[in-house]
Amino acid sequence: MAGRDARERGGAKPLGSAFLLDTWRSWLHAWKPFLSILIISMLGVAVLTGIYAGCRDTFIAANRFYEQQGLHDVQVVSTMGLTDEDMDALRQVDGVGDAVGVRMERVTVDGDAGRRSNATMREPSDGAATVDAPYVREGRLPKSADEVAVTGQFTHDTHHKLGDVIDVTASDATDAAGEDGKADEDNTADKADAVHKLKIVGVVTDPSDLSDPDGYSGSAFRTAVANDYTFYVAPGSLERIFDADPQVYGAVVMRLTDAENKDAFTDDYDALVSSTMSTIERTVRPRREEVRREALQRSAQDELDKAKAQAYAQIDKAQAQLDAQRTQLDDQLKLLDAQAVQVPVGMPMPAQLADAQRQWAQGDAQLKEAQQKINTQRNDAGDRFTAEQQQIDDIAPRWYVQSRTALSGFSSLKSDISSIRSLGNAFPIVFLIVAVMMSLTTMSRLVEEDRGLIGTYLGLGYGRVTITLRYALFALLACLLGGGLGLLIGFLGIPAFLLVVIHGLYAIPDLRLEYDWLYGSMGILLFVVGVLGAALFASIRDMRQMPATLMRPKAPKAGSRILLEHIRPLWRHMSFLNKVTARNIFRFKSRLVMTVGGVAGCAALILCGLAINDTVAALGPNQYRGIDQYDMFVMANDGDEKTLHDKLVQDGKTTAIMQTRVENGEITNGDGSSTSVQLTIVPQKQIGELNTMFRLEPARSESIFGWMRGGGQPAKLGDDGVIVAQSAAQSLGVKAGDEIMLRADGGSQPHRVKVSAVTRSLIGAETFVSEDLCHRMFPASTAGDGSDEQPAITWNSVYAKFKGDDDAQIKYVQQLENEAIVLSASSTAQQAKDFKFDLMGAVVGLIVALAGSLALVVLFTLAHTNVSERMREMATLKVLGFYDKEVHHYVNREMMVLTVMGIIIGLPLGRWVAGLLTSALNMPGLYFEVHIFWWSYIITVVATLAFALLVQLFVDPVLDRIDPVSSLKSVE
Repeated sequence: MAGRDARERGGAKPLGSAFLLDTWRSWLHAWKPFLSILIISMLGVAVLTGIYAGCRDTFIAANRFYEQQGLHDVQVVSTMGLTDEDMDALRQVDGVGDAVGVRMERVTVDGDAGRRSNATMREPSDGAATVDAPYVREGRLPKSADEVAVTGQFTHDTHHKLGDVIDVTASDATDAAGEDGKADEDNTADKADAVHKLKIVGVVTDPSDLSDPDGYSGSAFRTAVANDYTFYVAPGSLERIFDADPQVYGAVVMRLTDAENKDAFTDDYDALVSSTMSTIERTVRPRREEVRREALQRSAQDELDKAKAQAYAQIDKAQAQLDAQRTQLDDQLKLLDAQAVQVPVGMPMPAQLADAQRQWAQGDAQLKEAQQKINTQRNDAGDRFTAEQQQIDDIAPRWYVQSRTALSGFSSLKSDISSIRSLGNAFPIVFLIVAVMMSLTTMSRLVEEDRGLIGTYLGLGYGRVTITLRYALFALLACLLGGGLGLLIGFLGIPAFLLVVIHGLYAIPDLRLEYDWLYGSMGILLFVVGVLGAALFASIRDMRQMPATLMRPKAPKAGSRILLEHIRPLWRHMSFLNKVTARNIFRFKSRLVMTVGGVAGCAALILCGLAINDTVAALGPNQYRGIDQYDMFVMANDGDEKTLHDKLVQDGKTTAIMQTRVENGEITNGDGSSTSVQLTIVPQKQIGELNTMFRLEPARSESIFGWMRGGGQPAKLGDDGVIVAQSAAQSLGVKAGDEIMLRADGGSQPHRVKVSAVTRSLIGAETFVSEDLCHRMFPASTAGDGSDEQPAITWNSVYAKFKGDDDAQIKYVQQLENEAIVLSASSTAQQAKDFKFDLMGAVVGLIVALAGSLALVVLFTLAHTNVSERMREMATLKVLGFYDKEVHHYVNREMMVLTVMGIIIGLPLGRWVAGLLTSALNMPGLYFEVHIFWWSYIITVVATLAFALLVQLFVDPVLDRIDPVSSLKSVE
């Protein structure tokens, strides 16, 4: 009795060689379940670590490059420039390690055939070589004022090379403003008109933009506005070339001391930068804005006072001269009156006296006219000086404190890679669930097969813990080996594949594979816990029984009626084998759940991968053929807007033309999050045509049934709010009726405005504004003449509909691109053909391949388990006279029915999962609206059925090798 109590407590007989040898032999005999667990663990760990590792390697390489080039952590720009005193104040902020000024000048570059492009020339201040340093790809950095270094994007687009000479002209004379906020008009005009020749001595990479110009950049969809190039010149060059004020900086860039060892793509880094920005906003910005305002007002007031004194002095001088002449004329009048009195009454006026009176009258008229002119000059001067005084009083320098997220290149890289990583975080969950299900199925079968043996060991005195270890170690070894192989694939194979694709999008130097020991170990541990937990559960469940019970055959499950038997007409017309199949399917609930669940999960993964691929593939056609109703978008060079419009009209190849102003902008929600948008200002007289150029449908629901519902009535642009594209609204969590802060390009002050509608948009982040609302928000930002009073907006772009087919449209747009007056031109037909997102496509292809592999392993495991637990049943069929093919059909029919049931459940499940994943892909300028082509459903069904048929090819020989006699005697 004591021995029995000890055995029940798990206390027990020490391990002997016979037990270990038998354990080893049983493991060798069960190589198929072992291989199944190994492969499933390998695939799961590979998916868990692979996509993560590829994204992590990209972030590490990018972060290493940013540290190497000293990309700024915080940047301050001002609408009226920054000074050395501002820089000194910023250096005093706690946590700021270095602050350097950057001088900037916007220029126009003359190209071939009269084409021009915009660029921003950057000149670092002394000692700024370690902050925002360009990465030299070819040549060297400039050393003199007649040299320039350009970006690879510029050489790629313009086909310039080292040694070429380019012609640049200042884009805006007001950029050369000095301390008083005004530039000397004559000097500035000379500098603006002058064409300066600069020699290209270096090709560099701007550290703020790592897009690969020679690759298949996926960033081309983000905006239709032509982006500026960045040029680098030697210190002092802007002063010598454009007479820029050396005491005024366009921006001050800063590195933070505590950010040097932090990953720039983590929340800790964002919190650190946000804290420093808040300190600058609270303590430095208000004070320095006020100091700068007073300095600018004082300087401008001195200039105005001098101008007033000079102007009024000239007017007073002219008035004094006029008064003297009036006195002389009055004396002449008195003399003439005296002479006229001496003429006798009735006598004619002497001719000489009459001539003198006429001359006096002419002189009097001239003096009155001169007095009128002086009065007008005095009034005009008063009005002008009053307006200028008002401008001086309104001087209000505005600081903008920005982090790296304000850099489109940094934000795009972070958003793209983070979105891919989000896929890598979601799919392993499905793999883990399937691994646990398959492990539970496999281990349950192993324990069931060894039922009698377990009872024998218990009877011999071996403890339950010892026997349980026999199966736990089996699962643990399979999981560890599979996890180890999965780590090799996850940290070497998959990242190497992803980095090839990423390298085509971003030119990140020194991009290499790296291993994360902690994440890799935790990945294996996660699957070990799941698989080992399933093994322990399966083992302990049978260990609770008494040894005598275990050594006897398990009683067969009691028969029961299934639902189909209650449908009498259907059941009577079913054949015997069909009835047997139906009973076998529904009587064994665990096998039904495991098979249907496993197949459904794999089918859902395959369809989900194909759905993401279809969604990306449909973005271009749905946007450029569905939402965008126009055919061409053309942007003119500054000053050529009317010429472009007249040319399009004269060519006669368009059916409709809508002029707009397009520029970059930024919207910010109530939480302070912001995103870049394409700001499209629509003329008041053409607001009605906006709906003919764009299909402004309200944004669709993100639910699984959102595609079934129409969007409602098209949105109408009014003066009470703006229309925001769905991609921008989703990224900020904005909906119709909310208020946002809208800022136009060029550093204008943000303005609070209501969102009147959120419209369906897949590519791009358009924000539509009416002309009247634009005037209220940005009274001077889009003026062509610099006036603050309802300026005339420069309509710099045209949306047009084309007469003709796609080929003719593309050819015409290509002709327009070669026109000197055109800055950029695009054809929706060409955009629909060219749009692709290779990074997402590569990841989707990888996921589909892994999901297919998982489906194959799952089906093989379930089929093997099904056969192994029904050996006596198959032997009985053979004894009854069933031929081999009939036995195949008997078993495979059940598997095929269960597979079809799994597919039926897996298809809507895959559609639902695809919706969840695409909604998590939050990328600037893109909205992933789930779209699945009908052939993707067919591919999913065919692939899953093909896997099931392939498994049958492996299972059929196993059925053929079943010996009826030995199988029937297996219990004995």
